[in-house]
Amino acid sequence: MTVPLVRQQRDRPRVRGLGMVGATGIGALLAVQARINGALGARMDDAVAAGLVSFFGGFVVLLVGSVVLPQARRGARNLVAELRRPGGLRWWQCLGGVCGGYLVFSHGMAATVLGVAMFTVAVVAGQVTSGLVVDRLGLGPAGPQRVTATRLLGAGLAVVAVVIAVSAKLRGTEGSWLVLLPALAGLGLGWQAAVNGRMKQAADSAVFAATVNFGVGMVALAVAFAVEVVLRGFPAFPAEVWLYTGGLLGIFVIGGSVALVRVTGVLVLSLGMIAGQLVGALVLDVFAPATGAGVPASTVVGVLLTLLAVGVAAMPDRAGRAARRLPR
Repeated sequence: MTVPLVRQQRDRPRVRGLGMVGATGIGALLAVQARINGALGARMDDAVAAGLVSFFGGFVVLLVGSVVLPQARRGARNLVAELRRPGGLRWWQCLGGVCGGYLVFSHGMAATVLGVAMFTVAVVAGQVTSGLVVDRLGLGPAGPQRVTATRLLGAGLAVVAVVIAVSAKLRGTEGSWLVLLPALAGLGLGWQAAVNGRMKQAADSAVFAATVNFGVGMVALAVAFAVEVVLRGFPAFPAEVWLYTGGLLGIFVIGGSVALVRVTGVLVLSLGMIAGQLVGALVLDVFAPATGAGVPASTVVGVLLTLLAVGVAAMPDRAGRAARRLPR
């Protein structure tokens, strides 16, 4: 075993820990973005239109960056070459943005009927399940990862934690077949993280990978919005500028996730982002509440349990490491 390889294995827990912290920070940004996009959707009475505005804003900024930054321009050439190379990246691995667009669409379709709490639980359940499967199949840039007891425990604990966190809003909520929409959206988020990571790896540019993601998601939402305009008419756009800043935060969310997934794997990235979202939402509810309802104790307990779930899921695979050390 070479010295650089020994050093790489020794530093891996530290790098993975930093990746977890980064994933939590991305989740906190996502909570702020969700608050802004939610406010825009409420003012427009149209979640799909609000999502399209967010994707469009992020895409325009990223497109400019892809033209200006040399690394991003090289990323475009690298990605095209990789798509043309036999055995290289598949075209469908560039469609992760569809899942982000579908999440926005499913929110507009089902969140009002199910309630935000039930919608969130269904998304998280689908997301952690997808994270386990995607990691096991090795679809992400981190490669195949075993389904260990700690990863299963962390995934299950995360779902329980989210149920506890939103339990105050679950009372009186009745499930229906519409719960399949957010559950499917959650499954798609795990796949999106994996293929976006692969795309970033092929392009060697997080900026260009994020640009493709935003562009694909924007097109998917534009199709849904066009159908909606025919059925409902064109919505009114509010004048407040801050309502249109969600897409800017989305740049850091997508760009950060495509950069970190190679280090953390899909499951730990997903759990870290879920924890960050809950922490960010808790901070917003305390210091910038949308309503005067206060913060239930169950929300605080759920946030703490989610942080514990991330730590449990990220515990090193000692059995797998020992197996790799055995002489062949």
